Amino acid sequence: MRRNRPILFASAVASALVSAVALNGCSNSQDSAQPAVDGEGLYQSYCAVCHGADRLGGEGPALLPENLRRLSRDDAHTAIGEGLAATQMPVFGAVLDEEQITAIVDFIYQPLAEVPRWRIAEMTATHRVFDPPEGGYRDEPVFEADMENLFVVVETGDHHATILDGDRFEPLHRFRTHHTLHGGPKYSPDGRYVFFVSRDGWVTRFDLYNLHVTHEIRAGINARNVALSADGRYVAVGNYLPHTLVVLDARDLTPLKSIPVVGAADGGTSRVSAVYQSAPRGNFIAALRDVPEIWELYYDDTAPEDAEPASGEGPGEGFHIRRIATEEHMDDFFFDPDHGHVLGSARDSERSLVIDLDRGEAVAELEIEGLPHLASGITWEREGRIVMATPHLHDGAVSVVDTEAWEVIARIETEGPGFFLRSHENTRYAWVDVFFGPNRDLMHVIDKETLEIVETLRPEPGKTAAHVEFTRDGSHALVSLWELDGALVIYDAETFEEVRRLPMRRPSGKYNVSNKIYRSPGTSH
Repeated sequence: MRRNRPILFASAVASALVSAVALNGCSNSQDSAQPAVDGEGLYQSYCAVCHGADRLGGEGPALLPENLRRLSRDDAHTAIGEGLAATQMPVFGAVLDEEQITAIVDFIYQPLAEVPRWRIAEMTATHRVFDPPEGGYRDEPVFEADMENLFVVVETGDHHATILDGDRFEPLHRFRTHHTLHGGPKYSPDGRYVFFVSRDGWVTRFDLYNLHVTHEIRAGINARNVALSADGRYVAVGNYLPHTLVVLDARDLTPLKSIPVVGAADGGTSRVSAVYQSAPRGNFIAALRDVPEIWELYYDDTAPEDAEPASGEGPGEGFHIRRIATEEHMDDFFFDPDHGHVLGSARDSERSLVIDLDRGEAVAELEIEGLPHLASGITWEREGRIVMATPHLHDGAVSVVDTEAWEVIARIETEGPGFFLRSHENTRYAWVDVFFGPNRDLMHVIDKETLEIVETLRPEPGKTAAHVEFTRDGSHALVSLWELDGALVIYDAETFEEVRRLPMRRPSGKYNVSNKIYRSPGTSH
């Protein structure tokens, strides 16, 4: 199996500092001729570790003109010098001067001589079927545990995943994954199989019964996430590069369709911000980064009359696209429980729009300052109405929205911007992290009735506390210490007392089988 060598961010910083010293010491006298600033060389020293030596992406997105259409050169200059809030983009203004930053900007806006093709033929060449385990595949688990209370824990510190028994809180198996998994693993409807995708486009199918990788394929050069159809037949892959939506056969990951993402208005192409399973609608829904449209991808005979046959290549048939034009780009989504409406926003806007998916039009508008992280939104019933809540990426707050009136009913102040918000239908509380800023070691617990913070936990001073997930019955909350020498900290969800701590290598996320396959309203999907 192809494996990607892990590259630590610390090595990038060290390389950057060495390069900065070398650059600042290269002049021998005032009369020396000053060489032109080497944008490509600076890129390789400072940027390649995350964005790829070839600019095709890695832990960070691909940096090519076709992927930077919504980012002006001035904004790119600011992002390099000052960093980007709510991302892992560091600040380089302390080690690079204005001229050097401009040289990097000029370089990343230059088109490649040739953008690599990644079509069905290239995908197929990477497809791999793994040998079965000794004794063959069994149709029952090879271990004793409640299959629906298992967790998959993604450890990005050394690129592994751990299968955790959610009753005994004991690891059952640990295996190596591709570099920089993203978007969360997805389970088959029966919970037997789990699908992963890495930033560099590798999709992996893992058999939880047999604790064994069965298939893999590289479905793109720079991918965002995967979704599994509600009937378990198809895997959809949203790509940043190329600008495609790819459909795979979930049984063996063979490619069925590669659909170019092209806008109806101007023919411009777009990255796929994310693709989601919509079980209530029987389709996939895609958020597009560069085209003001929402796409519904139908894979059976339920496509409405205003859907069009999906273009592109591949042996798969019967796929249709329904386009919903929007007033703004929709980078981030939240669906109400029956998926009749989507609340969407753009990363560069404080306006969130409510789109009626059946009517294909906006029906409400919300002003939510501080950039809500809608993909992390959760719902619960309060005073006879369904409310949703979302953390803010740019300020310390959680907004609570009435999903019938589509209005903000509360703003809960926190100790800093958060990234993940989680709850469970069997608990009174919602847990939100303070992912960004000096208070990143805090975890707030919010009463879902009073909408007040009732407890603030600090699992370990100075270490980032993030991403809560609950056990199947909601009795325990699992918190990540998001550090290389991190841990999984398990709390009693009623008393907030720590009951166990498992050392792990930057456990970025953990995903309970039951909460995912039965679509718990306390987690994202």
